[in-house]
Amino acid sequence: MRFDLVDLRLFLLVAERGSITHGAELAGLALASASARIKGMEERLGAPLLERRRRGVVPTAAGQALLHHARAVQNQVEAMAGDLAAYADGLRARVRLMANTAATSELLSRILPAFLVSHPRIDIDLDERPSHEIAQAVASGAADLGIAATWAGLSHLEQKPFFIDRLVVIAARNWPGLEGRTTNLAEVLGESFVGLGAGHALQEHIARQAARLGGHLHFRIRVPGLDNVCGLVAQGAGIAIVPESAARRSARTLRTLRLTDDWATRQLNLCARRFDELTPQAKLLAAALV
Repeated sequence: MRFDLVDLRLFLLVAERGSITHGAELAGLALASASARIKGMEERLGAPLLERRRRGVVPTAAGQALLHHARAVQNQVEAMAGDLAAYADGLRARVRLMANTAATSELLSRILPAFLVSHPRIDIDLDERPSHEIAQAVASGAADLGIAATWAGLSHLEQKPFFIDRLVVIAARNWPGLEGRTTNLAEVLGESFVGLGAGHALQEHIARQAARLGGHLHFRIRVPGLDNVCGLVAQGAGIAIVPESAARRSARTLRTLRLTDDWATRQLNLCARRFDELTPQAKLLAAALV
C-alpha cells in the first residue's frame, strides 16, 4: 500500500470540503485526475474511502482512519518546512488559519496585509468558518490557528484574547422608523434586510437567534462580503446586522445602532492545540495576531 504526498493532500482536502470537485481545485488537479487518484487509493487499500452522497462525499470508517494519518503527515511536512526555512534560501512555508466572519473582516483590514508584506516567505490559508467548526478543526489538526467565539467551547484548546466582537444594526441615514442609539433583534424583525449569502456563518448565527424569537428575517437580497452589504444598506436597499468593525469603515454613509441582545457581544480568542508546538512561521503569525 503506497500513497504519495499528493494523494494524501488531495484526500485531506476532499474530506475537509466534502467535495471531490472542490478538493481537486484546491489541490491544483483536474477533476478527472483527482477522481482517478482517489479510485487508485481505494483499489490499493481494497476498501472504499469515501461515501458518495447527493450533496457531496463523506469519509467512510477507513477514510476517517486515513484522514487522521494524512493530517499527521501534513503537519510533519509543514513542521519540517518551517524548521528548514531558516537555512534554505527561498523555501516557503504555509500557515493554516481559520476565523469567523467578524475576525476575518478585522484580519483583512488591518493585520494580515502588514504581516504578509513583512514576511514574504510565509503564505496563509485563510478559511472563514463558524466558530464551532473552527474549534473542531484546530483540535483535529486541520488548522494551525483559529479565531473563534468563546461560546463555541474552546476549553480543550490553548487560547489568547483577540478582540471583542459587537454586532450592530446598520441603516441608511434617511431610513425611517429606527430611533435612538440601541435596539434589539425583536424590534427590527419586521424590517427588510440585506444579508450575506445562504450558509454564511454570521448570517446563520443571526437567523438562529431570530428563530428563537419565533420569527425570521426577510431578505431583499443576499450578497457576498460585508462591504457589499454596507454599500447596499447605505443606498437604502434595507437594513443589516454586521460586526461593528465593518460598520465603522462605512460610518459616513450609515446610521449604527448597538444591539443590546446578550448574543450580540462576543469575546473572540486566538486558539491552538499548543502554542509552543506550532511551526516557527505559525508562531510568528500568532504573535502578530495578539
